[in-house]
Amino acid sequence: MLTVDYERLGVGRGERLLDLGCGGGRHAFQAVRLGARVVALDAQATEVAQVRDTIGAMLDAGEVRADDEAGVVQGDALHLPFADASFDRVIASEVLEHIPEDGSAMAELSRVLRPGGTMAVTVPRFGPEAVNWALSNDYHDVPGGHVRIYRRSTLVQRLRGAGLRPVASHHAHALHSPYWWLRCWVGPRRDDHPAVRAYHRLLVWDIMRAPRVTRVTERVLNPFLGKSLVVYLEKPA
Repeated sequence: MLTVDYERLGVGRGERLLDLGCGGGRHAFQAVRLGARVVALDAQATEVAQVRDTIGAMLDAGEVRADDEAGVVQGDALHLPFADASFDRVIASEVLEHIPEDGSAMAELSRVLRPGGTMAVTVPRFGPEAVNWALSNDYHDVPGGHVRIYRRSTLVQRLRGAGLRPVASHHAHALHSPYWWLRCWVGPRRDDHPAVRAYHRLLVWDIMRAPRVTRVTERVLNPFLGKSLVVYLEKPA
């Protein structure tokens, strides 16, 4: 399930791409498939190990070429272990809302992006996220949880302050907003609730099969209910 549009980001074969806060690695895996030279970075050792194992399995299965480059690093978003202008493309998906010093993280992302390079930043959208916070404190008030809700104007202003120029934006994952409202209503830890389990099966079916009915429905609803805000930016040359 990708949040970032790789065509808008402009990912090409041989380009160096940083996936900051890679989590399970969904964006890193797609970038490797497209032939980018990928570095996936996360603060959690368990996530780093999982992504490294999956990339190895993709290579063994012939899903990526043997000469495709992919590395996985455990690191801190506030102190990225890379030289200035190291990357052609940067993805920071659903990570800034977890970082108290988000301005410092944005400055680091801008620093490692080359002049003329592009970046995609995604965060939870203000409206759907505010509903989650209103329904449940347990949704966000946990170690490593969300520390803020971004309005688009605030996010763009801070990214501009880091030396980046916004060029486009859109919303994604409208079908996921009601799912999280439901989870927050019954309790975020109630994975066994019948309604939650039924909705989760729907989402898995959508991700695995991508049926036309759900794909069209989500495209229509994204401007209104999209759970994620996606902003594309350039670093001026």
